[in-house]
Amino acid sequence: MDLDGVKKIESADFYIDLAFRHATKEANDVRSAKLKGTREEKSKKIEITKIMAISDTISSAMMKLIQSYPDLDGMTEFYKKLFRVFIDMKQMKLSLGGLNWLREKIVLFGNDYIKKIRRCEDLPAINRYRKEYYGRASSLIHRIESDLKFLEEARKTMRQFPSIKSMFTVCIAGFPNVGKSTLLAKMTSAKPEIKNYAFTTKGLNTGYLKKAYLKIQFIDTPGTLNRADKMNVVEVQADLALKYCADLIVYVFDPTETYSYKDQVKLLETIKKLGKDILIYVSKTDIAKEEAVDHFLDSRRKIPVYLEIEDLQKELLKICRKNL
Repeated sequence: MDLDGVKKIESADFYIDLAFRHATKEANDVRSAKLKGTREEKSKKIEITKIMAISDTISSAMMKLIQSYPDLDGMTEFYKKLFRVFIDMKQMKLSLGGLNWLREKIVLFGNDYIKKIRRCEDLPAINRYRKEYYGRASSLIHRIESDLKFLEEARKTMRQFPSIKSMFTVCIAGFPNVGKSTLLAKMTSAKPEIKNYAFTTKGLNTGYLKKAYLKIQFIDTPGTLNRADKMNVVEVQADLALKYCADLIVYVFDPTETYSYKDQVKLLETIKKLGKDILIYVSKTDIAKEEAVDHFLDSRRKIPVYLEIEDLQKELLKICRKNL
């Protein structure tokens, strides 16, 4: 889901100014056309033009905002869970409903005043309805101020969400600084930030492996500390990706023991409880002690273990092919 398309939401005054500027421009265009008729007839034409411009501007602006938001009921389970954790879904639906209410109300309201002005027979009445309409139209727009503010805050939150596509997906899991981002960079065209300290990954990095008709989506899940009750925002995203996006998990084991062998195995056992297929990739074999690698290999006889990226890639493509 691409959430970058959700439009920035401005204040009520912004949309009022936008609508009135458009109305002024449309009225000037009408005046420049050299209107014919009495003063009353000309005034009616100009004021009706302004009202129509305001109605169209607000209605169109609200519709564009509503359409830019994701379909809340049609989202994947991953995004449903993610939204529920960080955004008040009930309030979001209510606020989007507020925008839709204004979209419909401003048109009906404008049509009502257009009818009133058309029935006018003198300039004072036309001017009275014009002022009345401007005041009440502005009041209508201000009534959804709180909805606009809520949706803009929600948009800012959504911008921090990852863009995950619906396709065969491999999640890369393991402790911080064990080589997950390096594996992602070597397996795909992604260019994640890689530094020699923990918690470099500040979000869910994604990358794609393409071979002929096969395409695999990789998600580099930020290193979890195996602390379900104390997860930060990024770790929550990683946990949800493992649960709801992963068709397969590649667990990265670091034999240099940046984290202890015991803790890494404990995390692996936790991930196994998700019930997903798991492959193990042993990183840093070029700098690890040979006996440490051998010890791990001897202890992991029930899960496929890979030391070379090329071999891991071949196996992933094979599994992807079977899942087509």
